[in-house]
Amino acid sequence: MVTMMPRSPAVLAAVVLSVSLFAQDPSSPDPKERVRAARQLAEQGSTAIPVLARLLKDPEYRVRLQAVKSIVKIGTQHSIAPLVEATKDPDPEIQIRAIDGLVNFYLPGYVTSGWFGSIKKTGTAIKGMFTDTNDAVIRPDIRVRPEVIEALGKLARGGASMKVRANAARALGILRGRAAVPDLIEAIKTTKNSEVIYEALIALQKIRDQSAAPEIVFLLRDLDDRVQIAAIETVGLLQYHKALPQLYDVLANARNKKIRRAALTAIAMLPDEKSRPYYDQYITDKDPLMRAAAAEGYGRLKNPADLRMLQTYFDSEKKMNPRLSLAFALVMLGRTDLGEFTPLQYLIHTLNSASFRGVAEPFLVELARERRVRESLYKALDGASRDEKIGIARVLARSGGEDSIPHLERLVRDPDNEVSTEAATALRILRARLGSGR
Repeated sequence: MVTMMPRSPAVLAAVVLSVSLFAQDPSSPDPKERVRAARQLAEQGSTAIPVLARLLKDPEYRVRLQAVKSIVKIGTQHSIAPLVEATKDPDPEIQIRAIDGLVNFYLPGYVTSGWFGSIKKTGTAIKGMFTDTNDAVIRPDIRVRPEVIEALGKLARGGASMKVRANAARALGILRGRAAVPDLIEAIKTTKNSEVIYEALIALQKIRDQSAAPEIVFLLRDLDDRVQIAAIETVGLLQYHKALPQLYDVLANARNKKIRRAALTAIAMLPDEKSRPYYDQYITDKDPLMRAAAAEGYGRLKNPADLRMLQTYFDSEKKMNPRLSLAFALVMLGRTDLGEFTPLQYLIHTLNSASFRGVAEPFLVELARERRVRESLYKALDGASRDEKIGIARVLARSGGEDSIPHLERLVRDPDNEVSTEAATALRILRARLGSGR
């Protein structure tokens, strides 16, 4: 009689692992077995990448699809090369998953919270959820491999479907793919698909390459409202002053209030005394967002003669958006003093508001390009709240100078961990920006 000795947990684990590994047969003639193998290989991490990369060339679509899923799941730097290769696959869903996997490496969590998470596949039709909420972008100090941008650029102008092209354009914006600007322009000009055009325009807004502006002026009269508004916003953000005559015409003939608001906001981004009549017309408009745009326009004209008028409107304005715009205008005209009711303090206090910090922070970014404003922000740090310190750190990351470094270093030592972490990131971004001369 043979007595069976009890096995230790370690031995049992080794047996289970060996059985599991034995079950993986990526070279099996059975496609189902190869799919199963591709799925199991994800658990091995980066060591499985070479095998998964070979499975990307499998003749069976299901195997290639599972291989790209597993590579995305592994998600290390070793995943980048095979994902770039997967962008060349003829299947739209595989291309989309490769795109999202590449973005996910630089922006962790993207595959579950971004476009990828809404994919539904029925046969060869892929449905994605493209929304107007598209503000994701990597930090300025993150550098993306050139081959990634090149691969995404090719898909933006020639992916396997319009969903692929739109998704690639979105990815280029998130990754700030400046080298792919010509691809985005080609994508815009070689399709009538509104989804592709819209995503390419938003990408150009994020990349901020001013050379792209002349190429999109023809879209200022597009019949798709969302495309037209995005084009209007883009020429404003890219500071294309030659578009002013067309923007005046769009404002005068706008089909609806959203287009009218976008047109006046873009005009306000392009300071020119010829625009003053439009600000005069709309500063008392019943639409608060038109009043806000007019106030911003006055501010960027930087005419001291407007100071008293803007102060009067600021003191009497009840709506948040135009009041923030009036505060911005007043600081533009020199009101950099701090105090309970001053316009600059009002903008800083608004950093505490979850609903409006997204309005106040960009205003402060623009204002902080001037050192006198930064000097006031430094003073405001004394006694500032957590949200105010975090907001000011973000502002200095984008608009600070060498003079900002000691103040961010002080915030790095802040006892609040959230503040110190944000300040450390801001300091890293600022030094990278100053080092590159941007």
